[in-house]
Amino acid sequence: MATNLSPREGVLKFFKREKLDYIPLFSGMGNITIHGLEKYGWKFPEIHTDARKMASMAASSFQLFGFPCAVVPFDMGVEAEVLGSKVNYYAHATDILYPTIIEHPAEKVEDLDIQVPSDLTKAGRIPVVTGAIRFLKQEVGSQIPIGAWVLGPYTLAGQLVDLSQLAKAAFKKTELVGKVLDKLAEFLIQIIKIYREAGADYITVREMGAGPDILSPRMFESLVRPPLKKIFDGIESPKILHICGDTNAIVDQMVLCGADAISVEKKNNVIESRKKLGSDVLIFGELDAYGVLSMGKPEDVDKAVKEAVDRGVNAIWPGCDMWPMVPKENMETLIAAAKKYGKLS
Repeated sequence: MATNLSPREGVLKFFKREKLDYIPLFSGMGNITIHGLEKYGWKFPEIHTDARKMASMAASSFQLFGFPCAVVPFDMGVEAEVLGSKVNYYAHATDILYPTIIEHPAEKVEDLDIQVPSDLTKAGRIPVVTGAIRFLKQEVGSQIPIGAWVLGPYTLAGQLVDLSQLAKAAFKKTELVGKVLDKLAEFLIQIIKIYREAGADYITVREMGAGPDILSPRMFESLVRPPLKKIFDGIESPKILHICGDTNAIVDQMVLCGADAISVEKKNNVIESRKKLGSDVLIFGELDAYGVLSMGKPEDVDKAVKEAVDRGVNAIWPGCDMWPMVPKENMETLIAAAKKYGKLS
């Protein structure tokens, strides 16, 4: 690999379409492990509400294994909490339980009154995330790229109202839902700008709740793509769009949203996506973050990395958040396999 470049320098050159002699390994989603928790002696609930602990945990996978990035936040409740959803952090849990929404500000879309705080820099856990980004920037930011992520508008809407009600409204009250998503897009642009100002090197927008497993490709095109395009038109590069599930039917629509790269998971057929999109589109993926990285054996991880490279990914990415229970030997294999199979002539 290019030993004269730090991981951060390599990733930033990569996004500028400058030639590297390797395929980069990094992530736009959570990549923390229990081994980081053990290093500090912390409980999982603590790291979501404390900037110092969030930063240290985000950096721990690099410090322990050499995983070459740090990404915050770790849960899906940050934006929704700012807009009135209530989050359970499972403060007394000893197991790995991610914070979840336990109360929405409205049950139905028509009852949703989105009130954006006048100063988002001080709202909810935004200061925790920005504080973590600043710590990361100071402590490891010269070595590795610092990433941050937000939910996409449709997925965020599903954190603000009952999900089944949102799905019904998407079909029966499409215009109303579209207006909500447009307002959420404006809200998310503000948050992204705050994260970038704090020092995030790249942003991932995760619209995991709007893939073809949930919405038809036609609905994605008419309802979801416009607010996503608004977001990507309104923010600086580097910027990535991630959608979970079988995205084969909408990869062309994903590209039209305006991100610099699209991120896919195992259910996407990267070979077919590459044929459809051509060689100029950056495709990140497709490692199975749970079934292989966490539950597989080292030889499974090695094979998965090789297959991802062979299929044509531009960056070796876990296809979702890394499950924290990932074994040490799998992390070590991931780093080694990326170096072994990611070399470019």
